[in-house]
Amino acid sequence: MTTLLPPQQGSQPSPDPRSSDAGEPANPREPAPDLGSRPVEGFDRRAAYIVARTELRQVLYAKDFWMPMAFMGVMFFLIIPTILLVMITKVGSVDAVGQFADTLEALPESAQERIKGDDGATRAAYALAVYLFAPLAIVVPLTISTAIGSSSIVGEREKGTGEFLAHSPASVREIFAGKLLASIIPGYATTLVGFGIYSLVVNILVGPGAGGWFFPTPEWIMLMFWVVPPFLLFTLSVVLRLSARVKSTAAAQQASGLVSLPLITVAYSQATGALFGSALTTIVIGALAWVFAIISLRRGMRALTRSRLLHV
Repeated sequence: MTTLLPPQQGSQPSPDPRSSDAGEPANPREPAPDLGSRPVEGFDRRAAYIVARTELRQVLYAKDFWMPMAFMGVMFFLIIPTILLVMITKVGSVDAVGQFADTLEALPESAQERIKGDDGATRAAYALAVYLFAPLAIVVPLTISTAIGSSSIVGEREKGTGEFLAHSPASVREIFAGKLLASIIPGYATTLVGFGIYSLVVNILVGPGAGGWFFPTPEWIMLMFWVVPPFLLFTLSVVLRLSARVKSTAAAQQASGLVSLPLITVAYSQATGALFGSALTTIVIGALAWVFAIISLRRGMRALTRSRLLHV
């Protein structure tokens, strides 16, 4: 029978088998977090980054999810615009040009004055590229990010990892921020890549008749970097709150679809108004959207609790 002897006075404690040296973590680049000195209400960006990175890895490995989303981006930013612009500028379809000429008359006078081109086909193609395709910058990121965010939190419970996440050192604010970041990155990144491809298509097909490469216009730049992000943040803050409240992924997707559809409609109209209006109008629309997004994000962080991660 083995007798456990107390350590002798002055002797050194046994090194932790999980570390390479006594008192030092096994990996010096990833030191063990000092949870005792961490403020309860603090915010650790590294913890939020880890949550987002884990979520993004799961999305990256789910080919059945991101392949249809990538195809949607290619369809809206490349295939459809290319077909329509080629019909107008290269094929010279009389019917298509006539229909778009009638559409030009419905645009505001300020927008009609900014349309470039010496002939009807070029002016129709310019208006189509600059004004009528603007909602693509809203619909694509909202659709992709909403699909990810709707199952982000409720999916943790269904996979059995909600308990691990609830008892992790990360605070609920950091968990919410990580889930938000993991939802917004795929949608917005897809939009930026698609926007670059769309700009190239427009300049190649419409640029020669409009006096050279002209896209993106200042209105589009303001739309992409000032108006789209707050609308995306506001929608995702609502979708994540729904994901924390419902009981299944199917219910989360249905609820987020009902919520995001009117938000997409509002964002659609505001994006179009931002392009048709003056620069001041775009700035005001973006500023109001940022205010509502910040308020909604704060409420969303308060709505997420550890008990909802456990669904108790």
